[in-house]
Amino acid sequence: MSLHPTLQPYADAWTHSIEAISEMAQSLVEGEWNRRTPCPGWSVRDIVSHVIGMDCEMLGDPRPIHALPRDLFHVATEHQRYMEMQVDVRRHHTAPEMTAELEYTVIRRNRQLRNESREPGTLVRGPLGKEITLEHAYRMRAFDVWVHEQDLRTALGRPGNLDSPGAYVTRDVLLEALPKVVARDANAPRSSAIVFDVHGPVEFLRTVRVDIQGRGTLETVPALGPAATLTLDWETYVRLACGRVSPEAAADRVKTEGDQELAAAILRHFAVTP
Repeated sequence: MSLHPTLQPYADAWTHSIEAISEMAQSLVEGEWNRRTPCPGWSVRDIVSHVIGMDCEMLGDPRPIHALPRDLFHVATEHQRYMEMQVDVRRHHTAPEMTAELEYTVIRRNRQLRNESREPGTLVRGPLGKEITLEHAYRMRAFDVWVHEQDLRTALGRPGNLDSPGAYVTRDVLLEALPKVVARDANAPRSSAIVFDVHGPVEFLRTVRVDIQGRGTLETVPALGPAATLTLDWETYVRLACGRVSPEAAADRVKTEGDQELAAAILRHFAVTP
């Protein structure tokens, strides 16, 4: 049995990142488990717990019955509460328990992938009980594990895989959000164009055009005379878009040309992950 061709790239990206995470987890010493990551409120242990928990949900395991503490400053929304449940329930697990559960979960997920026969459009249970397509679920797992792999690499000082299969899935997921960021959130002028020039391990040039109705569309064609141009490296793009760094902290790594107020508004709304 082989995966549907639409699902295979996401399965490959997930596999590449989960193997990297597993390798890092196996080599952690006790103090490293509690090291802070760029993901707000989460330690290395918390990231690994989240990855385990979300893949258990992909396997159809029941969610834990667990009461969250009231003093978690980084938990403010229902979505964050949902995600925190799988994390907090493992906060007192030992390192051997964590690595053993991760290894077992990966084995089970690999078996699931080998036996997957469902069509990409099959509806499955997503976060908060919302029904999503199987393709969307696979895509978001690939995105999620790659971003969290990078969180771990940053926290542990082990850079790498910025151009791995998961990086390209992440690029596409984040680019889909750009028209809304520019046209609606940053309220870019109608009949304008904003250019994003990203360099580094993953390179791309994209234009968001805002039409006369104020709707934004993403194009690969460069714009002549854009209202603003933002030039930055791929790692900074990811960290901004995923809320890992503030625009102020990344100011020296982002070059803006044209309308400075518009560029600042775009950067203020650049984080798109919940």
